[in-house]
Amino acid sequence: MRTPRRVWLSWSSGKDSAAALAVLRARPDVEVVRLLVSFNADAGRVAMHAVRRELVQAQADRLGLAVHAVELPSPCPNEVYEQLMSAALSAAAEDGATDVAFGDLFLEDVRVYRENAMAGTGLGTLFPLWGRPTADLAREMVESGVQAVVTCVDTRQLDRRFAGRRFDHAFLDELPPNVDPCGERGEFHTFVYAGPGFAEPLDVRVGETLERDGFCFADVLRGTAGPR
Repeated sequence: MRTPRRVWLSWSSGKDSAAALAVLRARPDVEVVRLLVSFNADAGRVAMHAVRRELVQAQADRLGLAVHAVELPSPCPNEVYEQLMSAALSAAAEDGATDVAFGDLFLEDVRVYRENAMAGTGLGTLFPLWGRPTADLAREMVESGVQAVVTCVDTRQLDRRFAGRRFDHAFLDELPPNVDPCGERGEFHTFVYAGPGFAEPLDVRVGETLERDGFCFADVLRGTAGPR
């Protein structure tokens, strides 16, 4: 039997990452060994998703996976980002990884950027969700048991009232037709607190909602009162 490909998964803490992990874990030729997570080092949160570091660690614990953290300064010029990511890819190769997987769906420029960044590293790239129709994929995520809360809304593309909502069928039913059901163009971002592969759900609640620079952020906290 062939040795499985050892994969690091780029992990945003959101639904696409969780769906990508489920697809990868269903493949007999793949072993996901680590989550690769970029944090705003000053804020202690995942960039854009604004999810607290301790919640990402709690996700990893429930999934039985270790985290490799990339500490990004704020602000983070692109050349600094690329240097830090290059160091992370070197660490992946030293760890025996064969590939890095991403939860991207259809943005060609993003895929090309990632593939160019990986060139010369000796690591392959996997895009387990690539090309899936997002209207179908979003519903499949919900049906599969993915439970998530919307942590960030780009208010130039989607009304702020969607921040803090559950990512569920009701949420999808209410999305305007110009918004991608998976938020692939950055319309919204999510945090997954339960779903395939989780040993048990995370107890979370939605705290303060904050608007800044055209975005509305809903803070997710540990707690017993679930998302609305």
